Amino acid sequence: MSLSCLKTVLGKNLSNHHLHIDNGTDLPPSTTTRAKTSRNHIISPYNPCYRIWETFLVLLVVYSAWISPFQFAFLAYKQDTLFVVDIIINGFFAVDIVLTFFLSYLDTQSYVIVDDPKRIAVRYLTSWFLFDVCSTIPFQFLAICFTYSSGGLGFNLLAMLRLWRLRRVSSLFARLEKDIRFNYFWTRCTKLVAVTLFAVHCAGCFNYMIADRYSDPRRTWIGAVYPNFKEMGIWDKYVAALYWSIVTLTTTGYGDLHAENPREMLFDIVYMLFNLGLTSYLIGNMTNLVLHWSCSTAHFRDSIAAASEFVKRNQLPSDIKEQILSHMCVKFKTEGVKQQQTLMGLPKAIRCSIAQFLFSPVVRQARIFHGVSQDFLLQLVAEVEAEWYPPREDIILQNEASTDVYVIISGSVDFVAKINGRDQIIGKASAGEMVGEVGVLCEKPQPLGVRTAEISQTLRLNKNAFLSVLRSNPRDEHIVMNNLFQKLKEWKGVDIEGQLDPSLMLNNWWDLNSRPHQNSSGHLEMVRLSVVKKEKDIKRSDEYHHHQGKDDEVQNQGMIDHHENSRKSRSEKRVTIHMHFNEDRIARNHHGKLIILPNSLQELLQIAGEKFGDKNLERVVNAENAQVEDLSVVRDGDHLFLLPTTV
Repeated sequence: MSLSCLKTVLGKNLSNHHLHIDNGTDLPPSTTTRAKTSRNHIISPYNPCYRIWETFLVLLVVYSAWISPFQFAFLAYKQDTLFVVDIIINGFFAVDIVLTFFLSYLDTQSYVIVDDPKRIAVRYLTSWFLFDVCSTIPFQFLAICFTYSSGGLGFNLLAMLRLWRLRRVSSLFARLEKDIRFNYFWTRCTKLVAVTLFAVHCAGCFNYMIADRYSDPRRTWIGAVYPNFKEMGIWDKYVAALYWSIVTLTTTGYGDLHAENPREMLFDIVYMLFNLGLTSYLIGNMTNLVLHWSCSTAHFRDSIAAASEFVKRNQLPSDIKEQILSHMCVKFKTEGVKQQQTLMGLPKAIRCSIAQFLFSPVVRQARIFHGVSQDFLLQLVAEVEAEWYPPREDIILQNEASTDVYVIISGSVDFVAKINGRDQIIGKASAGEMVGEVGVLCEKPQPLGVRTAEISQTLRLNKNAFLSVLRSNPRDEHIVMNNLFQKLKEWKGVDIEGQLDPSLMLNNWWDLNSRPHQNSSGHLEMVRLSVVKKEKDIKRSDEYHHHQGKDDEVQNQGMIDHHENSRKSRSEKRVTIHMHFNEDRIARNHHGKLIILPNSLQELLQIAGEKFGDKNLERVVNAENAQVEDLSVVRDGDHLFLLPTTV
């Protein structure tokens, strides 16, 4: 590995080390837990320097994993250079054994960092200490010191204990698979390739070792082809061993190199049984990685087939079939965005920050929100959801119940109305405009359908969430209603004057199918009446508060706010109130006041007192001269009469 590559690996381990997870079960401790690790001479497992040390040891493990089987098979005695290198490497791992006695660990039960030296020592001595020591002891060096020889086969087998260090490589790959800075696919592929190469290397070395130590060299797998193989160079023998190993692993079996004696046959049997498991492991992992790419396409094809079968079975019209298939295609193409799924998996504060950054500029462009406060917009964007629609898909149907409003991010939509049984385009809306707000704010069925003219992205806002935000911001609500009134007025250019009977306008809704040229007028008047009524109520309330003083002002303003909130949160009842009850039942020369029925009799008497300027009202009776004691019995459209104390 080059120096630049080493710096890259070490740098990545040094930076953002808190993102790492050591193995499949450990979790990084909390900040407060790590802060408690303050004992002297105790090393944190998340220390950047220790991370560098771990990476350095992994490089030494890779060398040990290759050289140990190679020395075992091809080197009868250890050369001076390799001998010195092994001594140095064993020294590094001996230092690591000492460091482990001072390395704190994360308790998997309580997820607390343990920095007690006694507990650390007990844990290490009862787990991997013995194996680490055995893999570090220089057995061949001891054999040379005490027997003046390389030690033979027994000491070579003991030297193979160094392969125990491979557990560090396994931990490294487990950590890299969870490290967001590395691509998961390529990390898994690298791991599978490394496992395959190590298996091929070890099998080739062991098979050559069997042939090299057999009594009759000509009755071996390599001696049958190369009778004087022991005189061949090490590289030639190693290549022949790898060739046999890879041919056997892939089950190619050319037959040029095959077992010649019982020992080799027995080893081949064990190796081929091992290959069954290894091949299954490799194929299973690669299949899983490939299917992760193709499963979404297969699922999309199955969904298209199911939708087509559904359309055919129910004999749906071709335009509906086209909308269904177009919607499914757009959903599949935009599945990679996964915007809403990502947002829903985050805490609310982060979702609000993201929504503010992404959606605030778009929502602010909508004309209906011109002039509203920043707080109102922040509350609003936290409730929106982004959606995609293909061309010619109905977003809102004509005369359907109002459930959502939409702000167009990109693309355009058409306003569609059925005239003489045919769909006709009435208007158009493009990016930055809102649709569906008329039906939601007026609480009536949608007067016009909305259909996409091209592929469009929208922000969908639920009706209940929209009205809830409006109720919590009365001033912004007034601005929104005024903006809606002005928008409809300019859009249709309809004369809004001459409406003398508000109750008639509130009780009747224009039928778009029979009177398409008047569909906007009904909405326009409803918005106008709502705005004008609020302005008059606020003006009367301000005049009354000016004469009654600050205490009464606070009390009455609270009553008015409560009245407005309750009016929107329940089913509205409109009643007409009159002053004085006389024998003519209804005083024809006296104009009544059309109001929204409040929640209690006390509120009704207070409202009537403000309307008629009489604070002595005490009782309420209906047109049949029956006293009303519970407002729940009052019906929509009833006439109520207020009697003063003297009556």
